Amino acid sequence: MRKGKKWLGLLLCAGVVAAMSACSQTAGTSELSTLERAKAEGKIVIGFANENPYAYETADGTLTGEAVEVAKAVFAEMGIEEVEGKLVDFGSLISGLQAEQFDAITAGMFVNPNRCAQVAFADPEYRVGEALGVQTGNPKNLHSYEDIAADRSVKVGVMVGAIEIDYLKAAGVADGQIEILNDQPAVVAALNAGTVDAVTMTGPSLQAFIQSGQAENLERVTDFVQPVVDGKEVWGYGATAFRLGDESFQEAFNTELKKLKDSGRLLEIIGEFGFTEAELPGDMTAAQLCGEGA
Repeated sequence: MRKGKKWLGLLLCAGVVAAMSACSQTAGTSELSTLERAKAEGKIVIGFANENPYAYETADGTLTGEAVEVAKAVFAEMGIEEVEGKLVDFGSLISGLQAEQFDAITAGMFVNPNRCAQVAFADPEYRVGEALGVQTGNPKNLHSYEDIAADRSVKVGVMVGAIEIDYLKAAGVADGQIEILNDQPAVVAALNAGTVDAVTMTGPSLQAFIQSGQAENLERVTDFVQPVVDGKEVWGYGATAFRLGDESFQEAFNTELKKLKDSGRLLEIIGEFGFTEAELPGDMTAAQLCGEGA
């Protein structure tokens, strides 16, 4: 009887071990992707920076903006109704995405090969040019990045992590002339305070500040010459981005985004934030912008 109980005990132990192993294998194979989890929960967490009109918080704490509303519309078509936003500095968006602090980033971020090596961009939602803001009357007579480079006494304010930093340097602007600040409000505040002579950002962003009345000493340079890099006039194409490895999420997003473009609804959404038909991205894709054609 003792031997029988011993063998029974061994068999039971073996069964428990086998069951635990099977459970472990099942858990490993059934781990949900970011897209599957977001669909199952009906919720997604996105990172955004304070950059009007792309992504920003209103006075009552509502997350909105061109990039946010486009993303909300696309996610809704995918069955993801709840969007939770996390506000971070623009320069922390990619690292935060990689650290899984959020599932996607949507903040007016331009697609370029360097960023494509770090995140999986969806196809672009718009195309915009750069703009230059100066103190009223344009006392330094600035009309291009080259004008800034030619006068070493000029200081230009720009947001941390912004592509404009690369454009300025390509035009010959010295590092010591570039004042890098946390966000766009800080950039405009520096111009208002006179600590910089000019600010640069995309046209819609600069226009949003002018219309808001937050930039009492700011004047937009209407005959600004668009920057040229490697012999090409540069334009910014903005898009939502996902983690590398979340390409299924990226592809599903692209499918619904194309439907918005084809139906004309995309223009309706971005039009609420000052974008026009001229800012539509056309047939440009993230693949082209990521180097397979950029």
